[in-house]
Amino acid sequence: SFLEQLHPYPFTKLNALLADVSGDSSKSIISMAMGEPQHAPPDFALKALVDNLGGINRYPSTVGDIRLRQAITAWLCQRYQIPASVIDPATMVLPVLGTREALFAIAQTVVNKSNKGDEDPLVIIPSPFYQIYEGAAIMAGAEPLYLACDKESAFFPCLDDVTEEQWRRCQLMYVCNPANPTGAVLTGKFYRQLIELADRYDFVIASDECYSEIYLDEAVAPIGLLEVCQRLGRSDFSRCLVFNSLSKRSNLAGMRSGFVAGDAKLMAVFLLYRTYHGSAMPFHHQEASIAAWGDEPHVIENRALYREKISAVVSVLNGAFELDMPAAGFCLWVKTPINDEIFTRDLFQQQHVKVLPGRYLARASTRLSNHAEGSGSKNYNPGENYIRMALVEPLDLCLEAAKRMLDFEANLPK
Repeated sequence: SFLEQLHPYPFTKLNALLADVSGDSSKSIISMAMGEPQHAPPDFALKALVDNLGGINRYPSTVGDIRLRQAITAWLCQRYQIPASVIDPATMVLPVLGTREALFAIAQTVVNKSNKGDEDPLVIIPSPFYQIYEGAAIMAGAEPLYLACDKESAFFPCLDDVTEEQWRRCQLMYVCNPANPTGAVLTGKFYRQLIELADRYDFVIASDECYSEIYLDEAVAPIGLLEVCQRLGRSDFSRCLVFNSLSKRSNLAGMRSGFVAGDAKLMAVFLLYRTYHGSAMPFHHQEASIAAWGDEPHVIENRALYREKISAVVSVLNGAFELDMPAAGFCLWVKTPINDEIFTRDLFQQQHVKVLPGRYLARASTRLSNHAEGSGSKNYNPGENYIRMALVEPLDLCLEAAKRMLDFEANLPK
C-alpha cells in the first residue's frame, strides 16, 4: 500500500538514533532539532482567541469568513506589491489548518494518474525538503523525483537536471522559499524559468512560503511566486499556488492557521476536496488570525530576535564549522566533519545538545554529471554530513549550544 512506502518522520528517526544515549547529566538538554517557535505570540491575537470563544458551539465553514480572506488578501497585496483589485478573496484565497495540511492536500487534489496518458505521474521535490511533500506525493499515487539542493547549486533545485520525459510526466512541483533547512531564497529568474516550464508541460507549482517573514536584511524581503506572476502580467496566477501561515510569522504554531492563494480554477477544485476532507478553521482561530495578519510591528520585532541569534551563533561557529549565513529562516545548515548521524549521537552524549541529521531531511537525489561530486549516482543524498540547527530557543541557550558544539568539535580526532 501507499502507507507502507512512507518513511518514518525525521524526528521519529532522531528519537530512535538517540534512544540508548544517556548524555552528560551534568548538562541541561538544549534542543535545536525541531523548528518550533519559542518566541511569545502577540498578546492581541491571544485576546482575540479568548474573546471569541462564544462561537465554539457553531460549525465553521470550510471556505472561512470573508473577513479572514479579505485580511489575508490585504496582507498579500501589501507584502508583494500586488494591486488590490488583482486578488479576489472570494475565489483566490482559502484559510487552512496550517500549511502542513494544505501542502499534503494539494497533491491529493491535482495528481491524476490518467491525466497524462499511461505514464505514472511525477511530483518534483527539492532535496533536502519538508517531509510532507514526499508523503503527499506517495499517498497521491505519484512517483517523487528529488532534485539535489547543494552548495554547487546555491542550494536551489536545478531545473536543468530534469529530463524532457520527466517534465512531461510532472503534475506538481513543490518549492520552498525561503528554503527549509538551508535558508536559501529563490530568485525572480528561477521562478520565471519554473513558470515557463509549468506552462509548457502543464503542471502545478506549489510554493511553500512559510518562512517568508524571517529574513536577515530588513530592506530585502524574499520574493514570492504571486509577486513574480504579477510582474509577468499573469494576474490569473495560472498553475500557481502559494502557501503561508502564522506559525513562524507570528509564533502561533499551535493555532494551526494558514492559507492557500492563487489560481482561482485550482482553488475551486481544492475547496471541493477540502469540503469532503473536513478541514474548517474554528471561529475564534479565524478572529485571532484576522488580527495577526493585520499587524506588522510584532513581525518586525520577531524578525529582529532571530536576526540577533543567527548573527551571534554564526559568529561563534564560523571557523570551526563550514556554514553560510542564511538569507532567511531560523535554521543553520552546518557541514559536519564526520558522519552526520555519528556527529548527532556523540554531540548529544557528550554535550546534551540535540540537532537533526541532514540525511533525514533528504533522499537520493538527481544531479547531472557536470555538477557536484557524487552526482549521477542514485545514492547521492545532499543532506549527508550536514546537521540542521533550529535557533528557536532564547539567545543565551543558542549561544550555550554553539559553545558546546565548539568544545565537542575541538575533541574530535584530527
